[in-house]
Amino acid sequence: MDLFMESSVSEMERYKRQLMLEGFTPGHQALLKNSTAFVAGVGGLGGTAALYLAAAGIGKLVLVHRGDLTLSNMNRQILMREDWIGRSRVVMAKKTIGEINSGVVVDIHDRWITEPGLDELLPGVDITLSARPNFRERRILNRACIEGGVPMVEAAMDGMEAYLFNVLPGMTPCLDCVFPGDDPRWQELGFPVLGAVSGTLGCLMAIETIKILTGFGKPLVSKMLTFNLLDMRFKTLNIHRDENCSVCGGPGDRNDRAL
Repeated sequence: MDLFMESSVSEMERYKRQLMLEGFTPGHQALLKNSTAFVAGVGGLGGTAALYLAAAGIGKLVLVHRGDLTLSNMNRQILMREDWIGRSRVVMAKKTIGEINSGVVVDIHDRWITEPGLDELLPGVDITLSARPNFRERRILNRACIEGGVPMVEAAMDGMEAYLFNVLPGMTPCLDCVFPGDDPRWQELGFPVLGAVSGTLGCLMAIETIKILTGFGKPLVSKMLTFNLLDMRFKTLNIHRDENCSVCGGPGDRNDRAL
């Protein structure tokens, strides 16, 4: 709280509208400012989440995404610019975030999420956002977060449908508990995307991230949010830890702990 109170007048002006939220105090803002979020993927989900975390005043973002921008990315990846096609997406993401909020520190890594090297990226990270379009990278990140005790916001979409849940090590189910096997029909670049759908989900990821980091509000704990925007159906489902899960190792004793 002291760090925020000592910040500049311009910072107070920047965040004054969110500080008008009932229950959202300068202390919450200070916690956000002093937090680091690791965003796995800067596409339609992760890019949107990163944008709104930056706008809200996150202190640091670690952006990890392999590959250059293509024209087909432009219907949903709001950190990108048309004149950047053919160049690294994480470089463009850092540039855009810097233009939105120059006070946010942004580290970038143009690489896949792989076991070798991931242990070098997670130290100092307070939360991760899982937004890669394949389960291989998601499962690697899930295991690393469980082993490192780092919370993870897990979300994915397909067409007009999507899901979102939080992985809180020792408290909630992990990704492998909820989805123990991959869908053999899934193709990384073979699913339809309407940008407004991925953007909606990315915003929800940012909100859950802010809640977990600051203690403001009530995040999803052992619950999954699903929605279908084709007919505006939203559901919240209970999810449970798998006692035989090879990643998180069975039921915990803190499932009733309130955040």
